[in-house]
Amino acid sequence: MSASLLGVEGHPVEVEVRISAQLPRIDIVGLPEASVRESAARVRAAVASLGERFPQSRVTVNLAPASLRKSGATLDLAIAVGILLASGAIDHDAAERTAFVGELALDGRLRPVRGALAMALAVRDAGCRRLVAPARSAIQAALAPGIEVLAADSLESVVAHLRGADRLCVAVAGQPQSDDDQPPACLSEVRGQAAAKRALLVAAAGGHGILLLGPPGAGKTMLARRLPGLLPPLGEDEMLEATRIHGAAGLLREQGGVVRVRPFRAPHHSASAAGMLGGGHPLQPGEVSLAHTGVLFLDELPEFDRRIRESLRQVLEERAVVLSRAGQTCRLPADFTLACAANPCPCGWFGSDRRDCRCDEHGVERYRARISGPLLDRIDLHVDVPAQAWADIGGGPDGPTSAELAGLVAAARARQRARGVSCNARLPDADLEDRIGLTGPARALLGHAVDRLALSARAARRVLRVARTVADLEDERDVDERAVAEALRHRSERPPGPAR
Repeated sequence: MSASLLGVEGHPVEVEVRISAQLPRIDIVGLPEASVRESAARVRAAVASLGERFPQSRVTVNLAPASLRKSGATLDLAIAVGILLASGAIDHDAAERTAFVGELALDGRLRPVRGALAMALAVRDAGCRRLVAPARSAIQAALAPGIEVLAADSLESVVAHLRGADRLCVAVAGQPQSDDDQPPACLSEVRGQAAAKRALLVAAAGGHGILLLGPPGAGKTMLARRLPGLLPPLGEDEMLEATRIHGAAGLLREQGGVVRVRPFRAPHHSASAAGMLGGGHPLQPGEVSLAHTGVLFLDELPEFDRRIRESLRQVLEERAVVLSRAGQTCRLPADFTLACAANPCPCGWFGSDRRDCRCDEHGVERYRARISGPLLDRIDLHVDVPAQAWADIGGGPDGPTSAELAGLVAAARARQRARGVSCNARLPDADLEDRIGLTGPARALLGHAVDRLALSARAARRVLRVARTVADLEDERDVDERAVAEALRHRSERPPGPAR
């Protein structure tokens, strides 16, 4: 048994080996890609390095299921062990209910592989009790519950273990990356911007998307980069999910790191559609999946390619990306908190009383039209971040720290979990009003605002979710008109977009 990686999911692969009395040759079948077919040369050299005699006959290797396309060098170790089993060099009972993953060097050393955790989960679900993996990958694979992971440095140590001559060590779950030990930036470092800080607190408490609109240098990026510090710590399941995705992308240090803090991804606006949504060959997760359980920050949102901006609409609704390729479909998780920043015009100073705007009217309209109304509808909080006077930014740390606000966020999230959701942004539409607890005056205020501001039905539902979060921060059972009014304030200031 072994496993292959498709996107961020591991798929169990049964490696069958048959040795027949024909001219010497190795055939690998079962929809292998070039990197898998090349394993024949690596396996032959690695087996010879042990002093074992490679079969001088026809060797047929079948990778089942044949409908699954296999890529990478993950199957090297399983193919080598299968050939040794078929030739009688190893007893069959020694490999019972054991899976093998790893890339072989020509001298028999084992190199780490991408997606060790995803493959460990896959072979566990297929009924395997043990997994033999390269030492540097086994640290991450050991996070998978319900399966014993053995760390090996070479094919020689694997063969010695199967023969009972020497036992492999059981791997221990990995340690966090060194970068994880650095404390997150504190919100109190941002001077002024009290309204934007309040909106950031609401976004963190309810998992709401937020758009920060203001001139250059007002603090939009500083605010967005402090959003992860307000979010609750990763739960055990979330940590496994994030580690599985980053491991499949090959982003963890030596494939032995573990993601223990919420990811923060800030791709450049020149990123391609494949880089944002996932793709390539072999298929790998994009930025929206790498931000899963964390924050995706899109600075200068209007500058991103239109296809990327519009594709976010479906991602925000489904919390996943479905990539369809010839003969295969892959689903990549993408449940993140969206934070965006934008200038009001190309030069950034439209409507400012501090500097003159150099843009003409048509240039401003073209710039505003880059963000569609449907995308704006899916962003819960639209926040004005004005330029600050020296009196507001000339002092020391301003306002509560991120740690203090994180306590409020944790308490609000606990109230939301009691209602059966991870956060208010995930409240389903079917029974939204039953879970909100909207008072009569609050309902009347919302109805008046929907008619006056020409809000869509989707925007009205999102206002309700934000209002529920505001009430949770205040530990209120019902949503009153004050909570609805605060939620509406983040809809009344129109961000860049087509005229409504």
